[in-house]
Amino acid sequence: MMTVKQVTIEEAFEKSIRNGSPLLYKDSLRGIKGLHEGQVIDVKNNAGKFIGRGYYAIQNKGIGWILTTNPQEAIDYSFFEGKIKAANNRRAALYHDNETTAFRLFNGEGDGIGGFTVDKYDQYLLIQWYSKGIYEYKEWIIKALDTHVEFKGIYEKKRFDTNGTYVEGDDFTFGEPGEFPIMVKESGMNFAVDLNEGAMTGIFLDQREVRKTIRDKYAQGKDVLNTFSYTGAFSVAAAIGGSKSTTSVDLANRSRAKTSLNFEYNDISLTDQKIVVEDVFHYFKYAVKKQLAFDMVILDPPSFARSKKHTFSAAKDYANLLKEAISITKQSGVIVASTNCSTFDMKKFKQFIHEAFGKQKDRYTILEEFGLPEDFANIRHLKESNYLKVVFIKKLK
Repeated sequence: MMTVKQVTIEEAFEKSIRNGSPLLYKDSLRGIKGLHEGQVIDVKNNAGKFIGRGYYAIQNKGIGWILTTNPQEAIDYSFFEGKIKAANNRRAALYHDNETTAFRLFNGEGDGIGGFTVDKYDQYLLIQWYSKGIYEYKEWIIKALDTHVEFKGIYEKKRFDTNGTYVEGDDFTFGEPGEFPIMVKESGMNFAVDLNEGAMTGIFLDQREVRKTIRDKYAQGKDVLNTFSYTGAFSVAAAIGGSKSTTSVDLANRSRAKTSLNFEYNDISLTDQKIVVEDVFHYFKYAVKKQLAFDMVILDPPSFARSKKHTFSAAKDYANLLKEAISITKQSGVIVASTNCSTFDMKKFKQFIHEAFGKQKDRYTILEEFGLPEDFANIRHLKESNYLKVVFIKKLK
């Protein structure tokens, strides 16, 4: 067993750990001086009572994670193997779904070990590391994956640079290298993925149920605007669902080629699909000026974005962005409002929606809402864990 260091939790933070939140925040511990990344720690309260065992790691969210509240449980290879095996077994239904070959295999704290995630993209795995501390356990994690999961190769994204940003480099780490892009299936739709081209892969797996819902229930015969469209995954879902047209708008130059490829992978003609490389905020002004209106507007901005003329923060600016979307949505049209910002909850998000429609003097009704899919296991008492909020809103006459 690894050497275990004793640390003390501040009284104000003790309750959250007892309630099941495993994240150790920056101001929560005393006695951390001299600890190294990955150090196993026993967390005790001011009275010296054992609260939990975990590891020390500086990351964007905090300074470590509780892994067990059992003082008899060692943090060793068997511990990691057990968690990974259990997580893999819980995804049995997805393994047996011939229509889907990309999903989250291990979701950090939701599957028992905070600080890293593992995604399955057909025959390849992608590990995302969120601290140097968890990276110390890389060999154990890869060994456990190699024992319990079938794959050809493993890629990694190191996200432990300043503020959790991606560390550039060759991301191949184990097994057999892939030739990218590869094609993955999701609910029968095809998407191009590259696991060795920067921080992004080509598709956000947490939106699987939303894409399927757009395809199956809302797209038929509709003119669809997909903003912050990235590689056009929502547009593909709409087109397969029978949309009349799609317009995909994103500031990144690469979005044009990547979106075109996804249409091509699904045998979708580009005739009724527009791909616009432009700042979304500029496009809204253009659409108003040209009196464009859409039956469906998909709004899935990053939590924070900066262009030459705009800085966007979901926590501050979402209501104003939504107001712009409402202005170019037809009466009885649908807005798919989405955010992955973890600093506010669904209740607050619905307040933003109410505020935006109030400013536009329009009425609305909420049709349905989504959070994270089942493979994105999360912890109810940790707001950072359950970040996704998606609301389908109908603009009323």
